Amino acid sequence: MNRNAASRSTLFMLGGVLLVAFVFGGGGIGAPRGNLLVQLAAILLLSARMDNVAQFWRESPLILRGLIIASLALPLFQIIPLPPSAWANLPSAGLVADSLTAAGAANRWMPASVDPVRTMLALSALITPATVLWVGWSLPRERLIDCGWGVVALGLLTVLIGLLQVTSSSEALTPHGSRAPGDLLLGLFANRNSTALFLGFTLSLAALLPSPIRHPAVGLIRAAVCVLLMIAVVLTQSRTGQVLALIPLTLGLIRGLTALLPQRQGSSGSRSMLIALAAGAIVLGGVGVLVAAAPGRVAAALERFEAKDDPRRFIWDDAVFSAERYWPVGAGMGTYDDVSLVDESLENLTKRRAGRAHNDYIELAIEAGAFGLALAFGWIVLVGWLSWKARHSSMRWAAWSGGVFLFAVALQSITDYPLRNQTMLAFAAFALLLLIRTASSRRETAA
Repeated sequence: MNRNAASRSTLFMLGGVLLVAFVFGGGGIGAPRGNLLVQLAAILLLSARMDNVAQFWRESPLILRGLIIASLALPLFQIIPLPPSAWANLPSAGLVADSLTAAGAANRWMPASVDPVRTMLALSALITPATVLWVGWSLPRERLIDCGWGVVALGLLTVLIGLLQVTSSSEALTPHGSRAPGDLLLGLFANRNSTALFLGFTLSLAALLPSPIRHPAVGLIRAAVCVLLMIAVVLTQSRTGQVLALIPLTLGLIRGLTALLPQRQGSSGSRSMLIALAAGAIVLGGVGVLVAAAPGRVAAALERFEAKDDPRRFIWDDAVFSAERYWPVGAGMGTYDDVSLVDESLENLTKRRAGRAHNDYIELAIEAGAFGLALAFGWIVLVGWLSWKARHSSMRWAAWSGGVFLFAVALQSITDYPLRNQTMLAFAAFALLLLIRTASSRRETAA
């Protein structure tokens, strides 16, 4: 098989895994069958493309390989049984020590995780993003950009499904159910924040990727797609999603204005300022038009910014206490839902379970302690370094389409848990692939 045929085959197989993740992976922990389907598809792709995996480990930057190894090792070490002398000194030992003593198993070897099964599930969840990174590494940049436009098509499909959802009062069109049928655009996700973030990624791709064809109408089509995706983000009523979607929208306008305005020597600073101001004015004007055109839906979305009864602040109080209890080792990846019930204060007690800390950094501190937070910081630094490095690349806008999404994930993690479903894990890995493959000058000349 020649190189072009091999890259086409890899592209179709990678696209297939992303499609499976898109259709079945948006339910999070509440959709185990869907998660299993996505992971099986990833395993099949891995088994068929082991040569691509070997190429990744030969060519990828050392810092990326180190972060991947550390991310896989963290939950793995948490499920390794430890001798009683070592386990008894862990912060998590206090939660189960009395139960073991009552059962006559006080001297039993135990892992650091208070629930090894949940930690094993957390480890298995990493199969999908690892596969996307490892297999997609060998694809030329042009193929990755083709795949990016395929992701834009999935964004438009989400808009179509969402429009059917907001015009119907039935849950039949919402795979994972909805607390407010007919009010929210959810697409194939269980969480509106995930829907908004995914649509924001497709908006970033539509605004920043190179056009697949050259035609006078391409610019207008690109603008129409971006406007449609932005309207869909508003219809999710996700506060963070709406704010974060303005970033790729503004960058897309800057890119477009940069291409339109003539180049003049010695005026790069003033020209950049003019472009930025023009882009900001257009974005604000567009928001005004949107509010005027759809006052009911937009007003409902904007009213959420004024909500003062957000229950997350009570969850955060209890979650911080849990993080301090299990610091610095953590209770085990995937165990938040178990340990949170123990530390839920009476004044914050409700009929519903929190399920998540609604702040992935606090939840990571609970589950993985200092090492987990250090890993998160390492990934953010990597994305920042790659985004800065991409400024000299001829494909910088394509790189930044992935970088913007990854930074949006990091920001939304302050108030939510965007990487806790298979769909977002898969597309975050694809965004990182776009960023690193177009930011690397060595791979740029080789592609």
